[in-house]
Amino acid sequence: MTTNVTTDPVRLRLDLAYDGAEFSGWARQPGLRTVQGVLEQALTTVLRLPEPAQLTVAGRTDAGVHARGQVAHVDIPADTWTMDGHQLVRRLSGTLPRDVRVRAVSVAPEGFDARFAAEWRRYAYRVSDAPGGVDPLRRAHVVWYDQPLDVARMNEAAGLLLGDHDFAAYCKRREGASTVRCLKEFHWVRETPGEADAGPGYLPLLVASVRADAFCHNMVRSLVGAMLAVGSGRREVRWPAEILARGVRDSSVHVAPAHGLVLEEVAYPSDERLAERAAKAKRHRLDVV
Repeated sequence: MTTNVTTDPVRLRLDLAYDGAEFSGWARQPGLRTVQGVLEQALTTVLRLPEPAQLTVAGRTDAGVHARGQVAHVDIPADTWTMDGHQLVRRLSGTLPRDVRVRAVSVAPEGFDARFAAEWRRYAYRVSDAPGGVDPLRRAHVVWYDQPLDVARMNEAAGLLLGDHDFAAYCKRREGASTVRCLKEFHWVRETPGEADAGPGYLPLLVASVRADAFCHNMVRSLVGAMLAVGSGRREVRWPAEILARGVRDSSVHVAPAHGLVLEEVAYPSDERLAERAAKAKRHRLDVV
């Protein structure tokens, strides 16, 4: 009797978080400490892989940008998958540095691709306009803006940018890469303190939620920079939309600092639609980030 042996690689989905302060971004770079490099080394060691692990990620974050809801996948030989996801998480926790954590590992469903199957990514950007500066306990993840900000003006301006547009004016161009994106959500709230923060030292924050099918390089931070100019009264409400319509990078749009930005969430369709979504994204935009 012949036993069928599966030789196809196993694709694992990894849900992870990291503090980007000490990383030179996500993408592996020779001689630099990156999230991808650290994770791939840990996976290769823990799983005893015959070849170095190669991760594919939902969103390639820049240097200094953080993530709470990042998603990646890795393909490994079937005969090296000798533990379950919970065991791998525990093993990785003892190998990885404290500024990156793998929260969950699972065998990915058929058609899953962390990058191309994603339907949207959501970022948050946190700003304090408190006169005395940022709460020192949150300074690594909150940007201080030294002028009062008008949230209503910022939301009015942000609403004019929603929908499908060429965001070339807000992106750092890459050769041959499309800058057309669908901005699904962009709004600001002034955070109110919860019970744990309600002490006399609490300093309120402004938090932007930015969601799109994908983002091009520097897009979120450039959009935030434009909104800060509007919120402070230095620019008119329609100015960001006028910049967008011009379709070229404008030096008057300042890129907001990296440390206020966090990748909060990546959404995927139902399992039966994963392959369809990935194929569609590959056809229309091979530069998804």
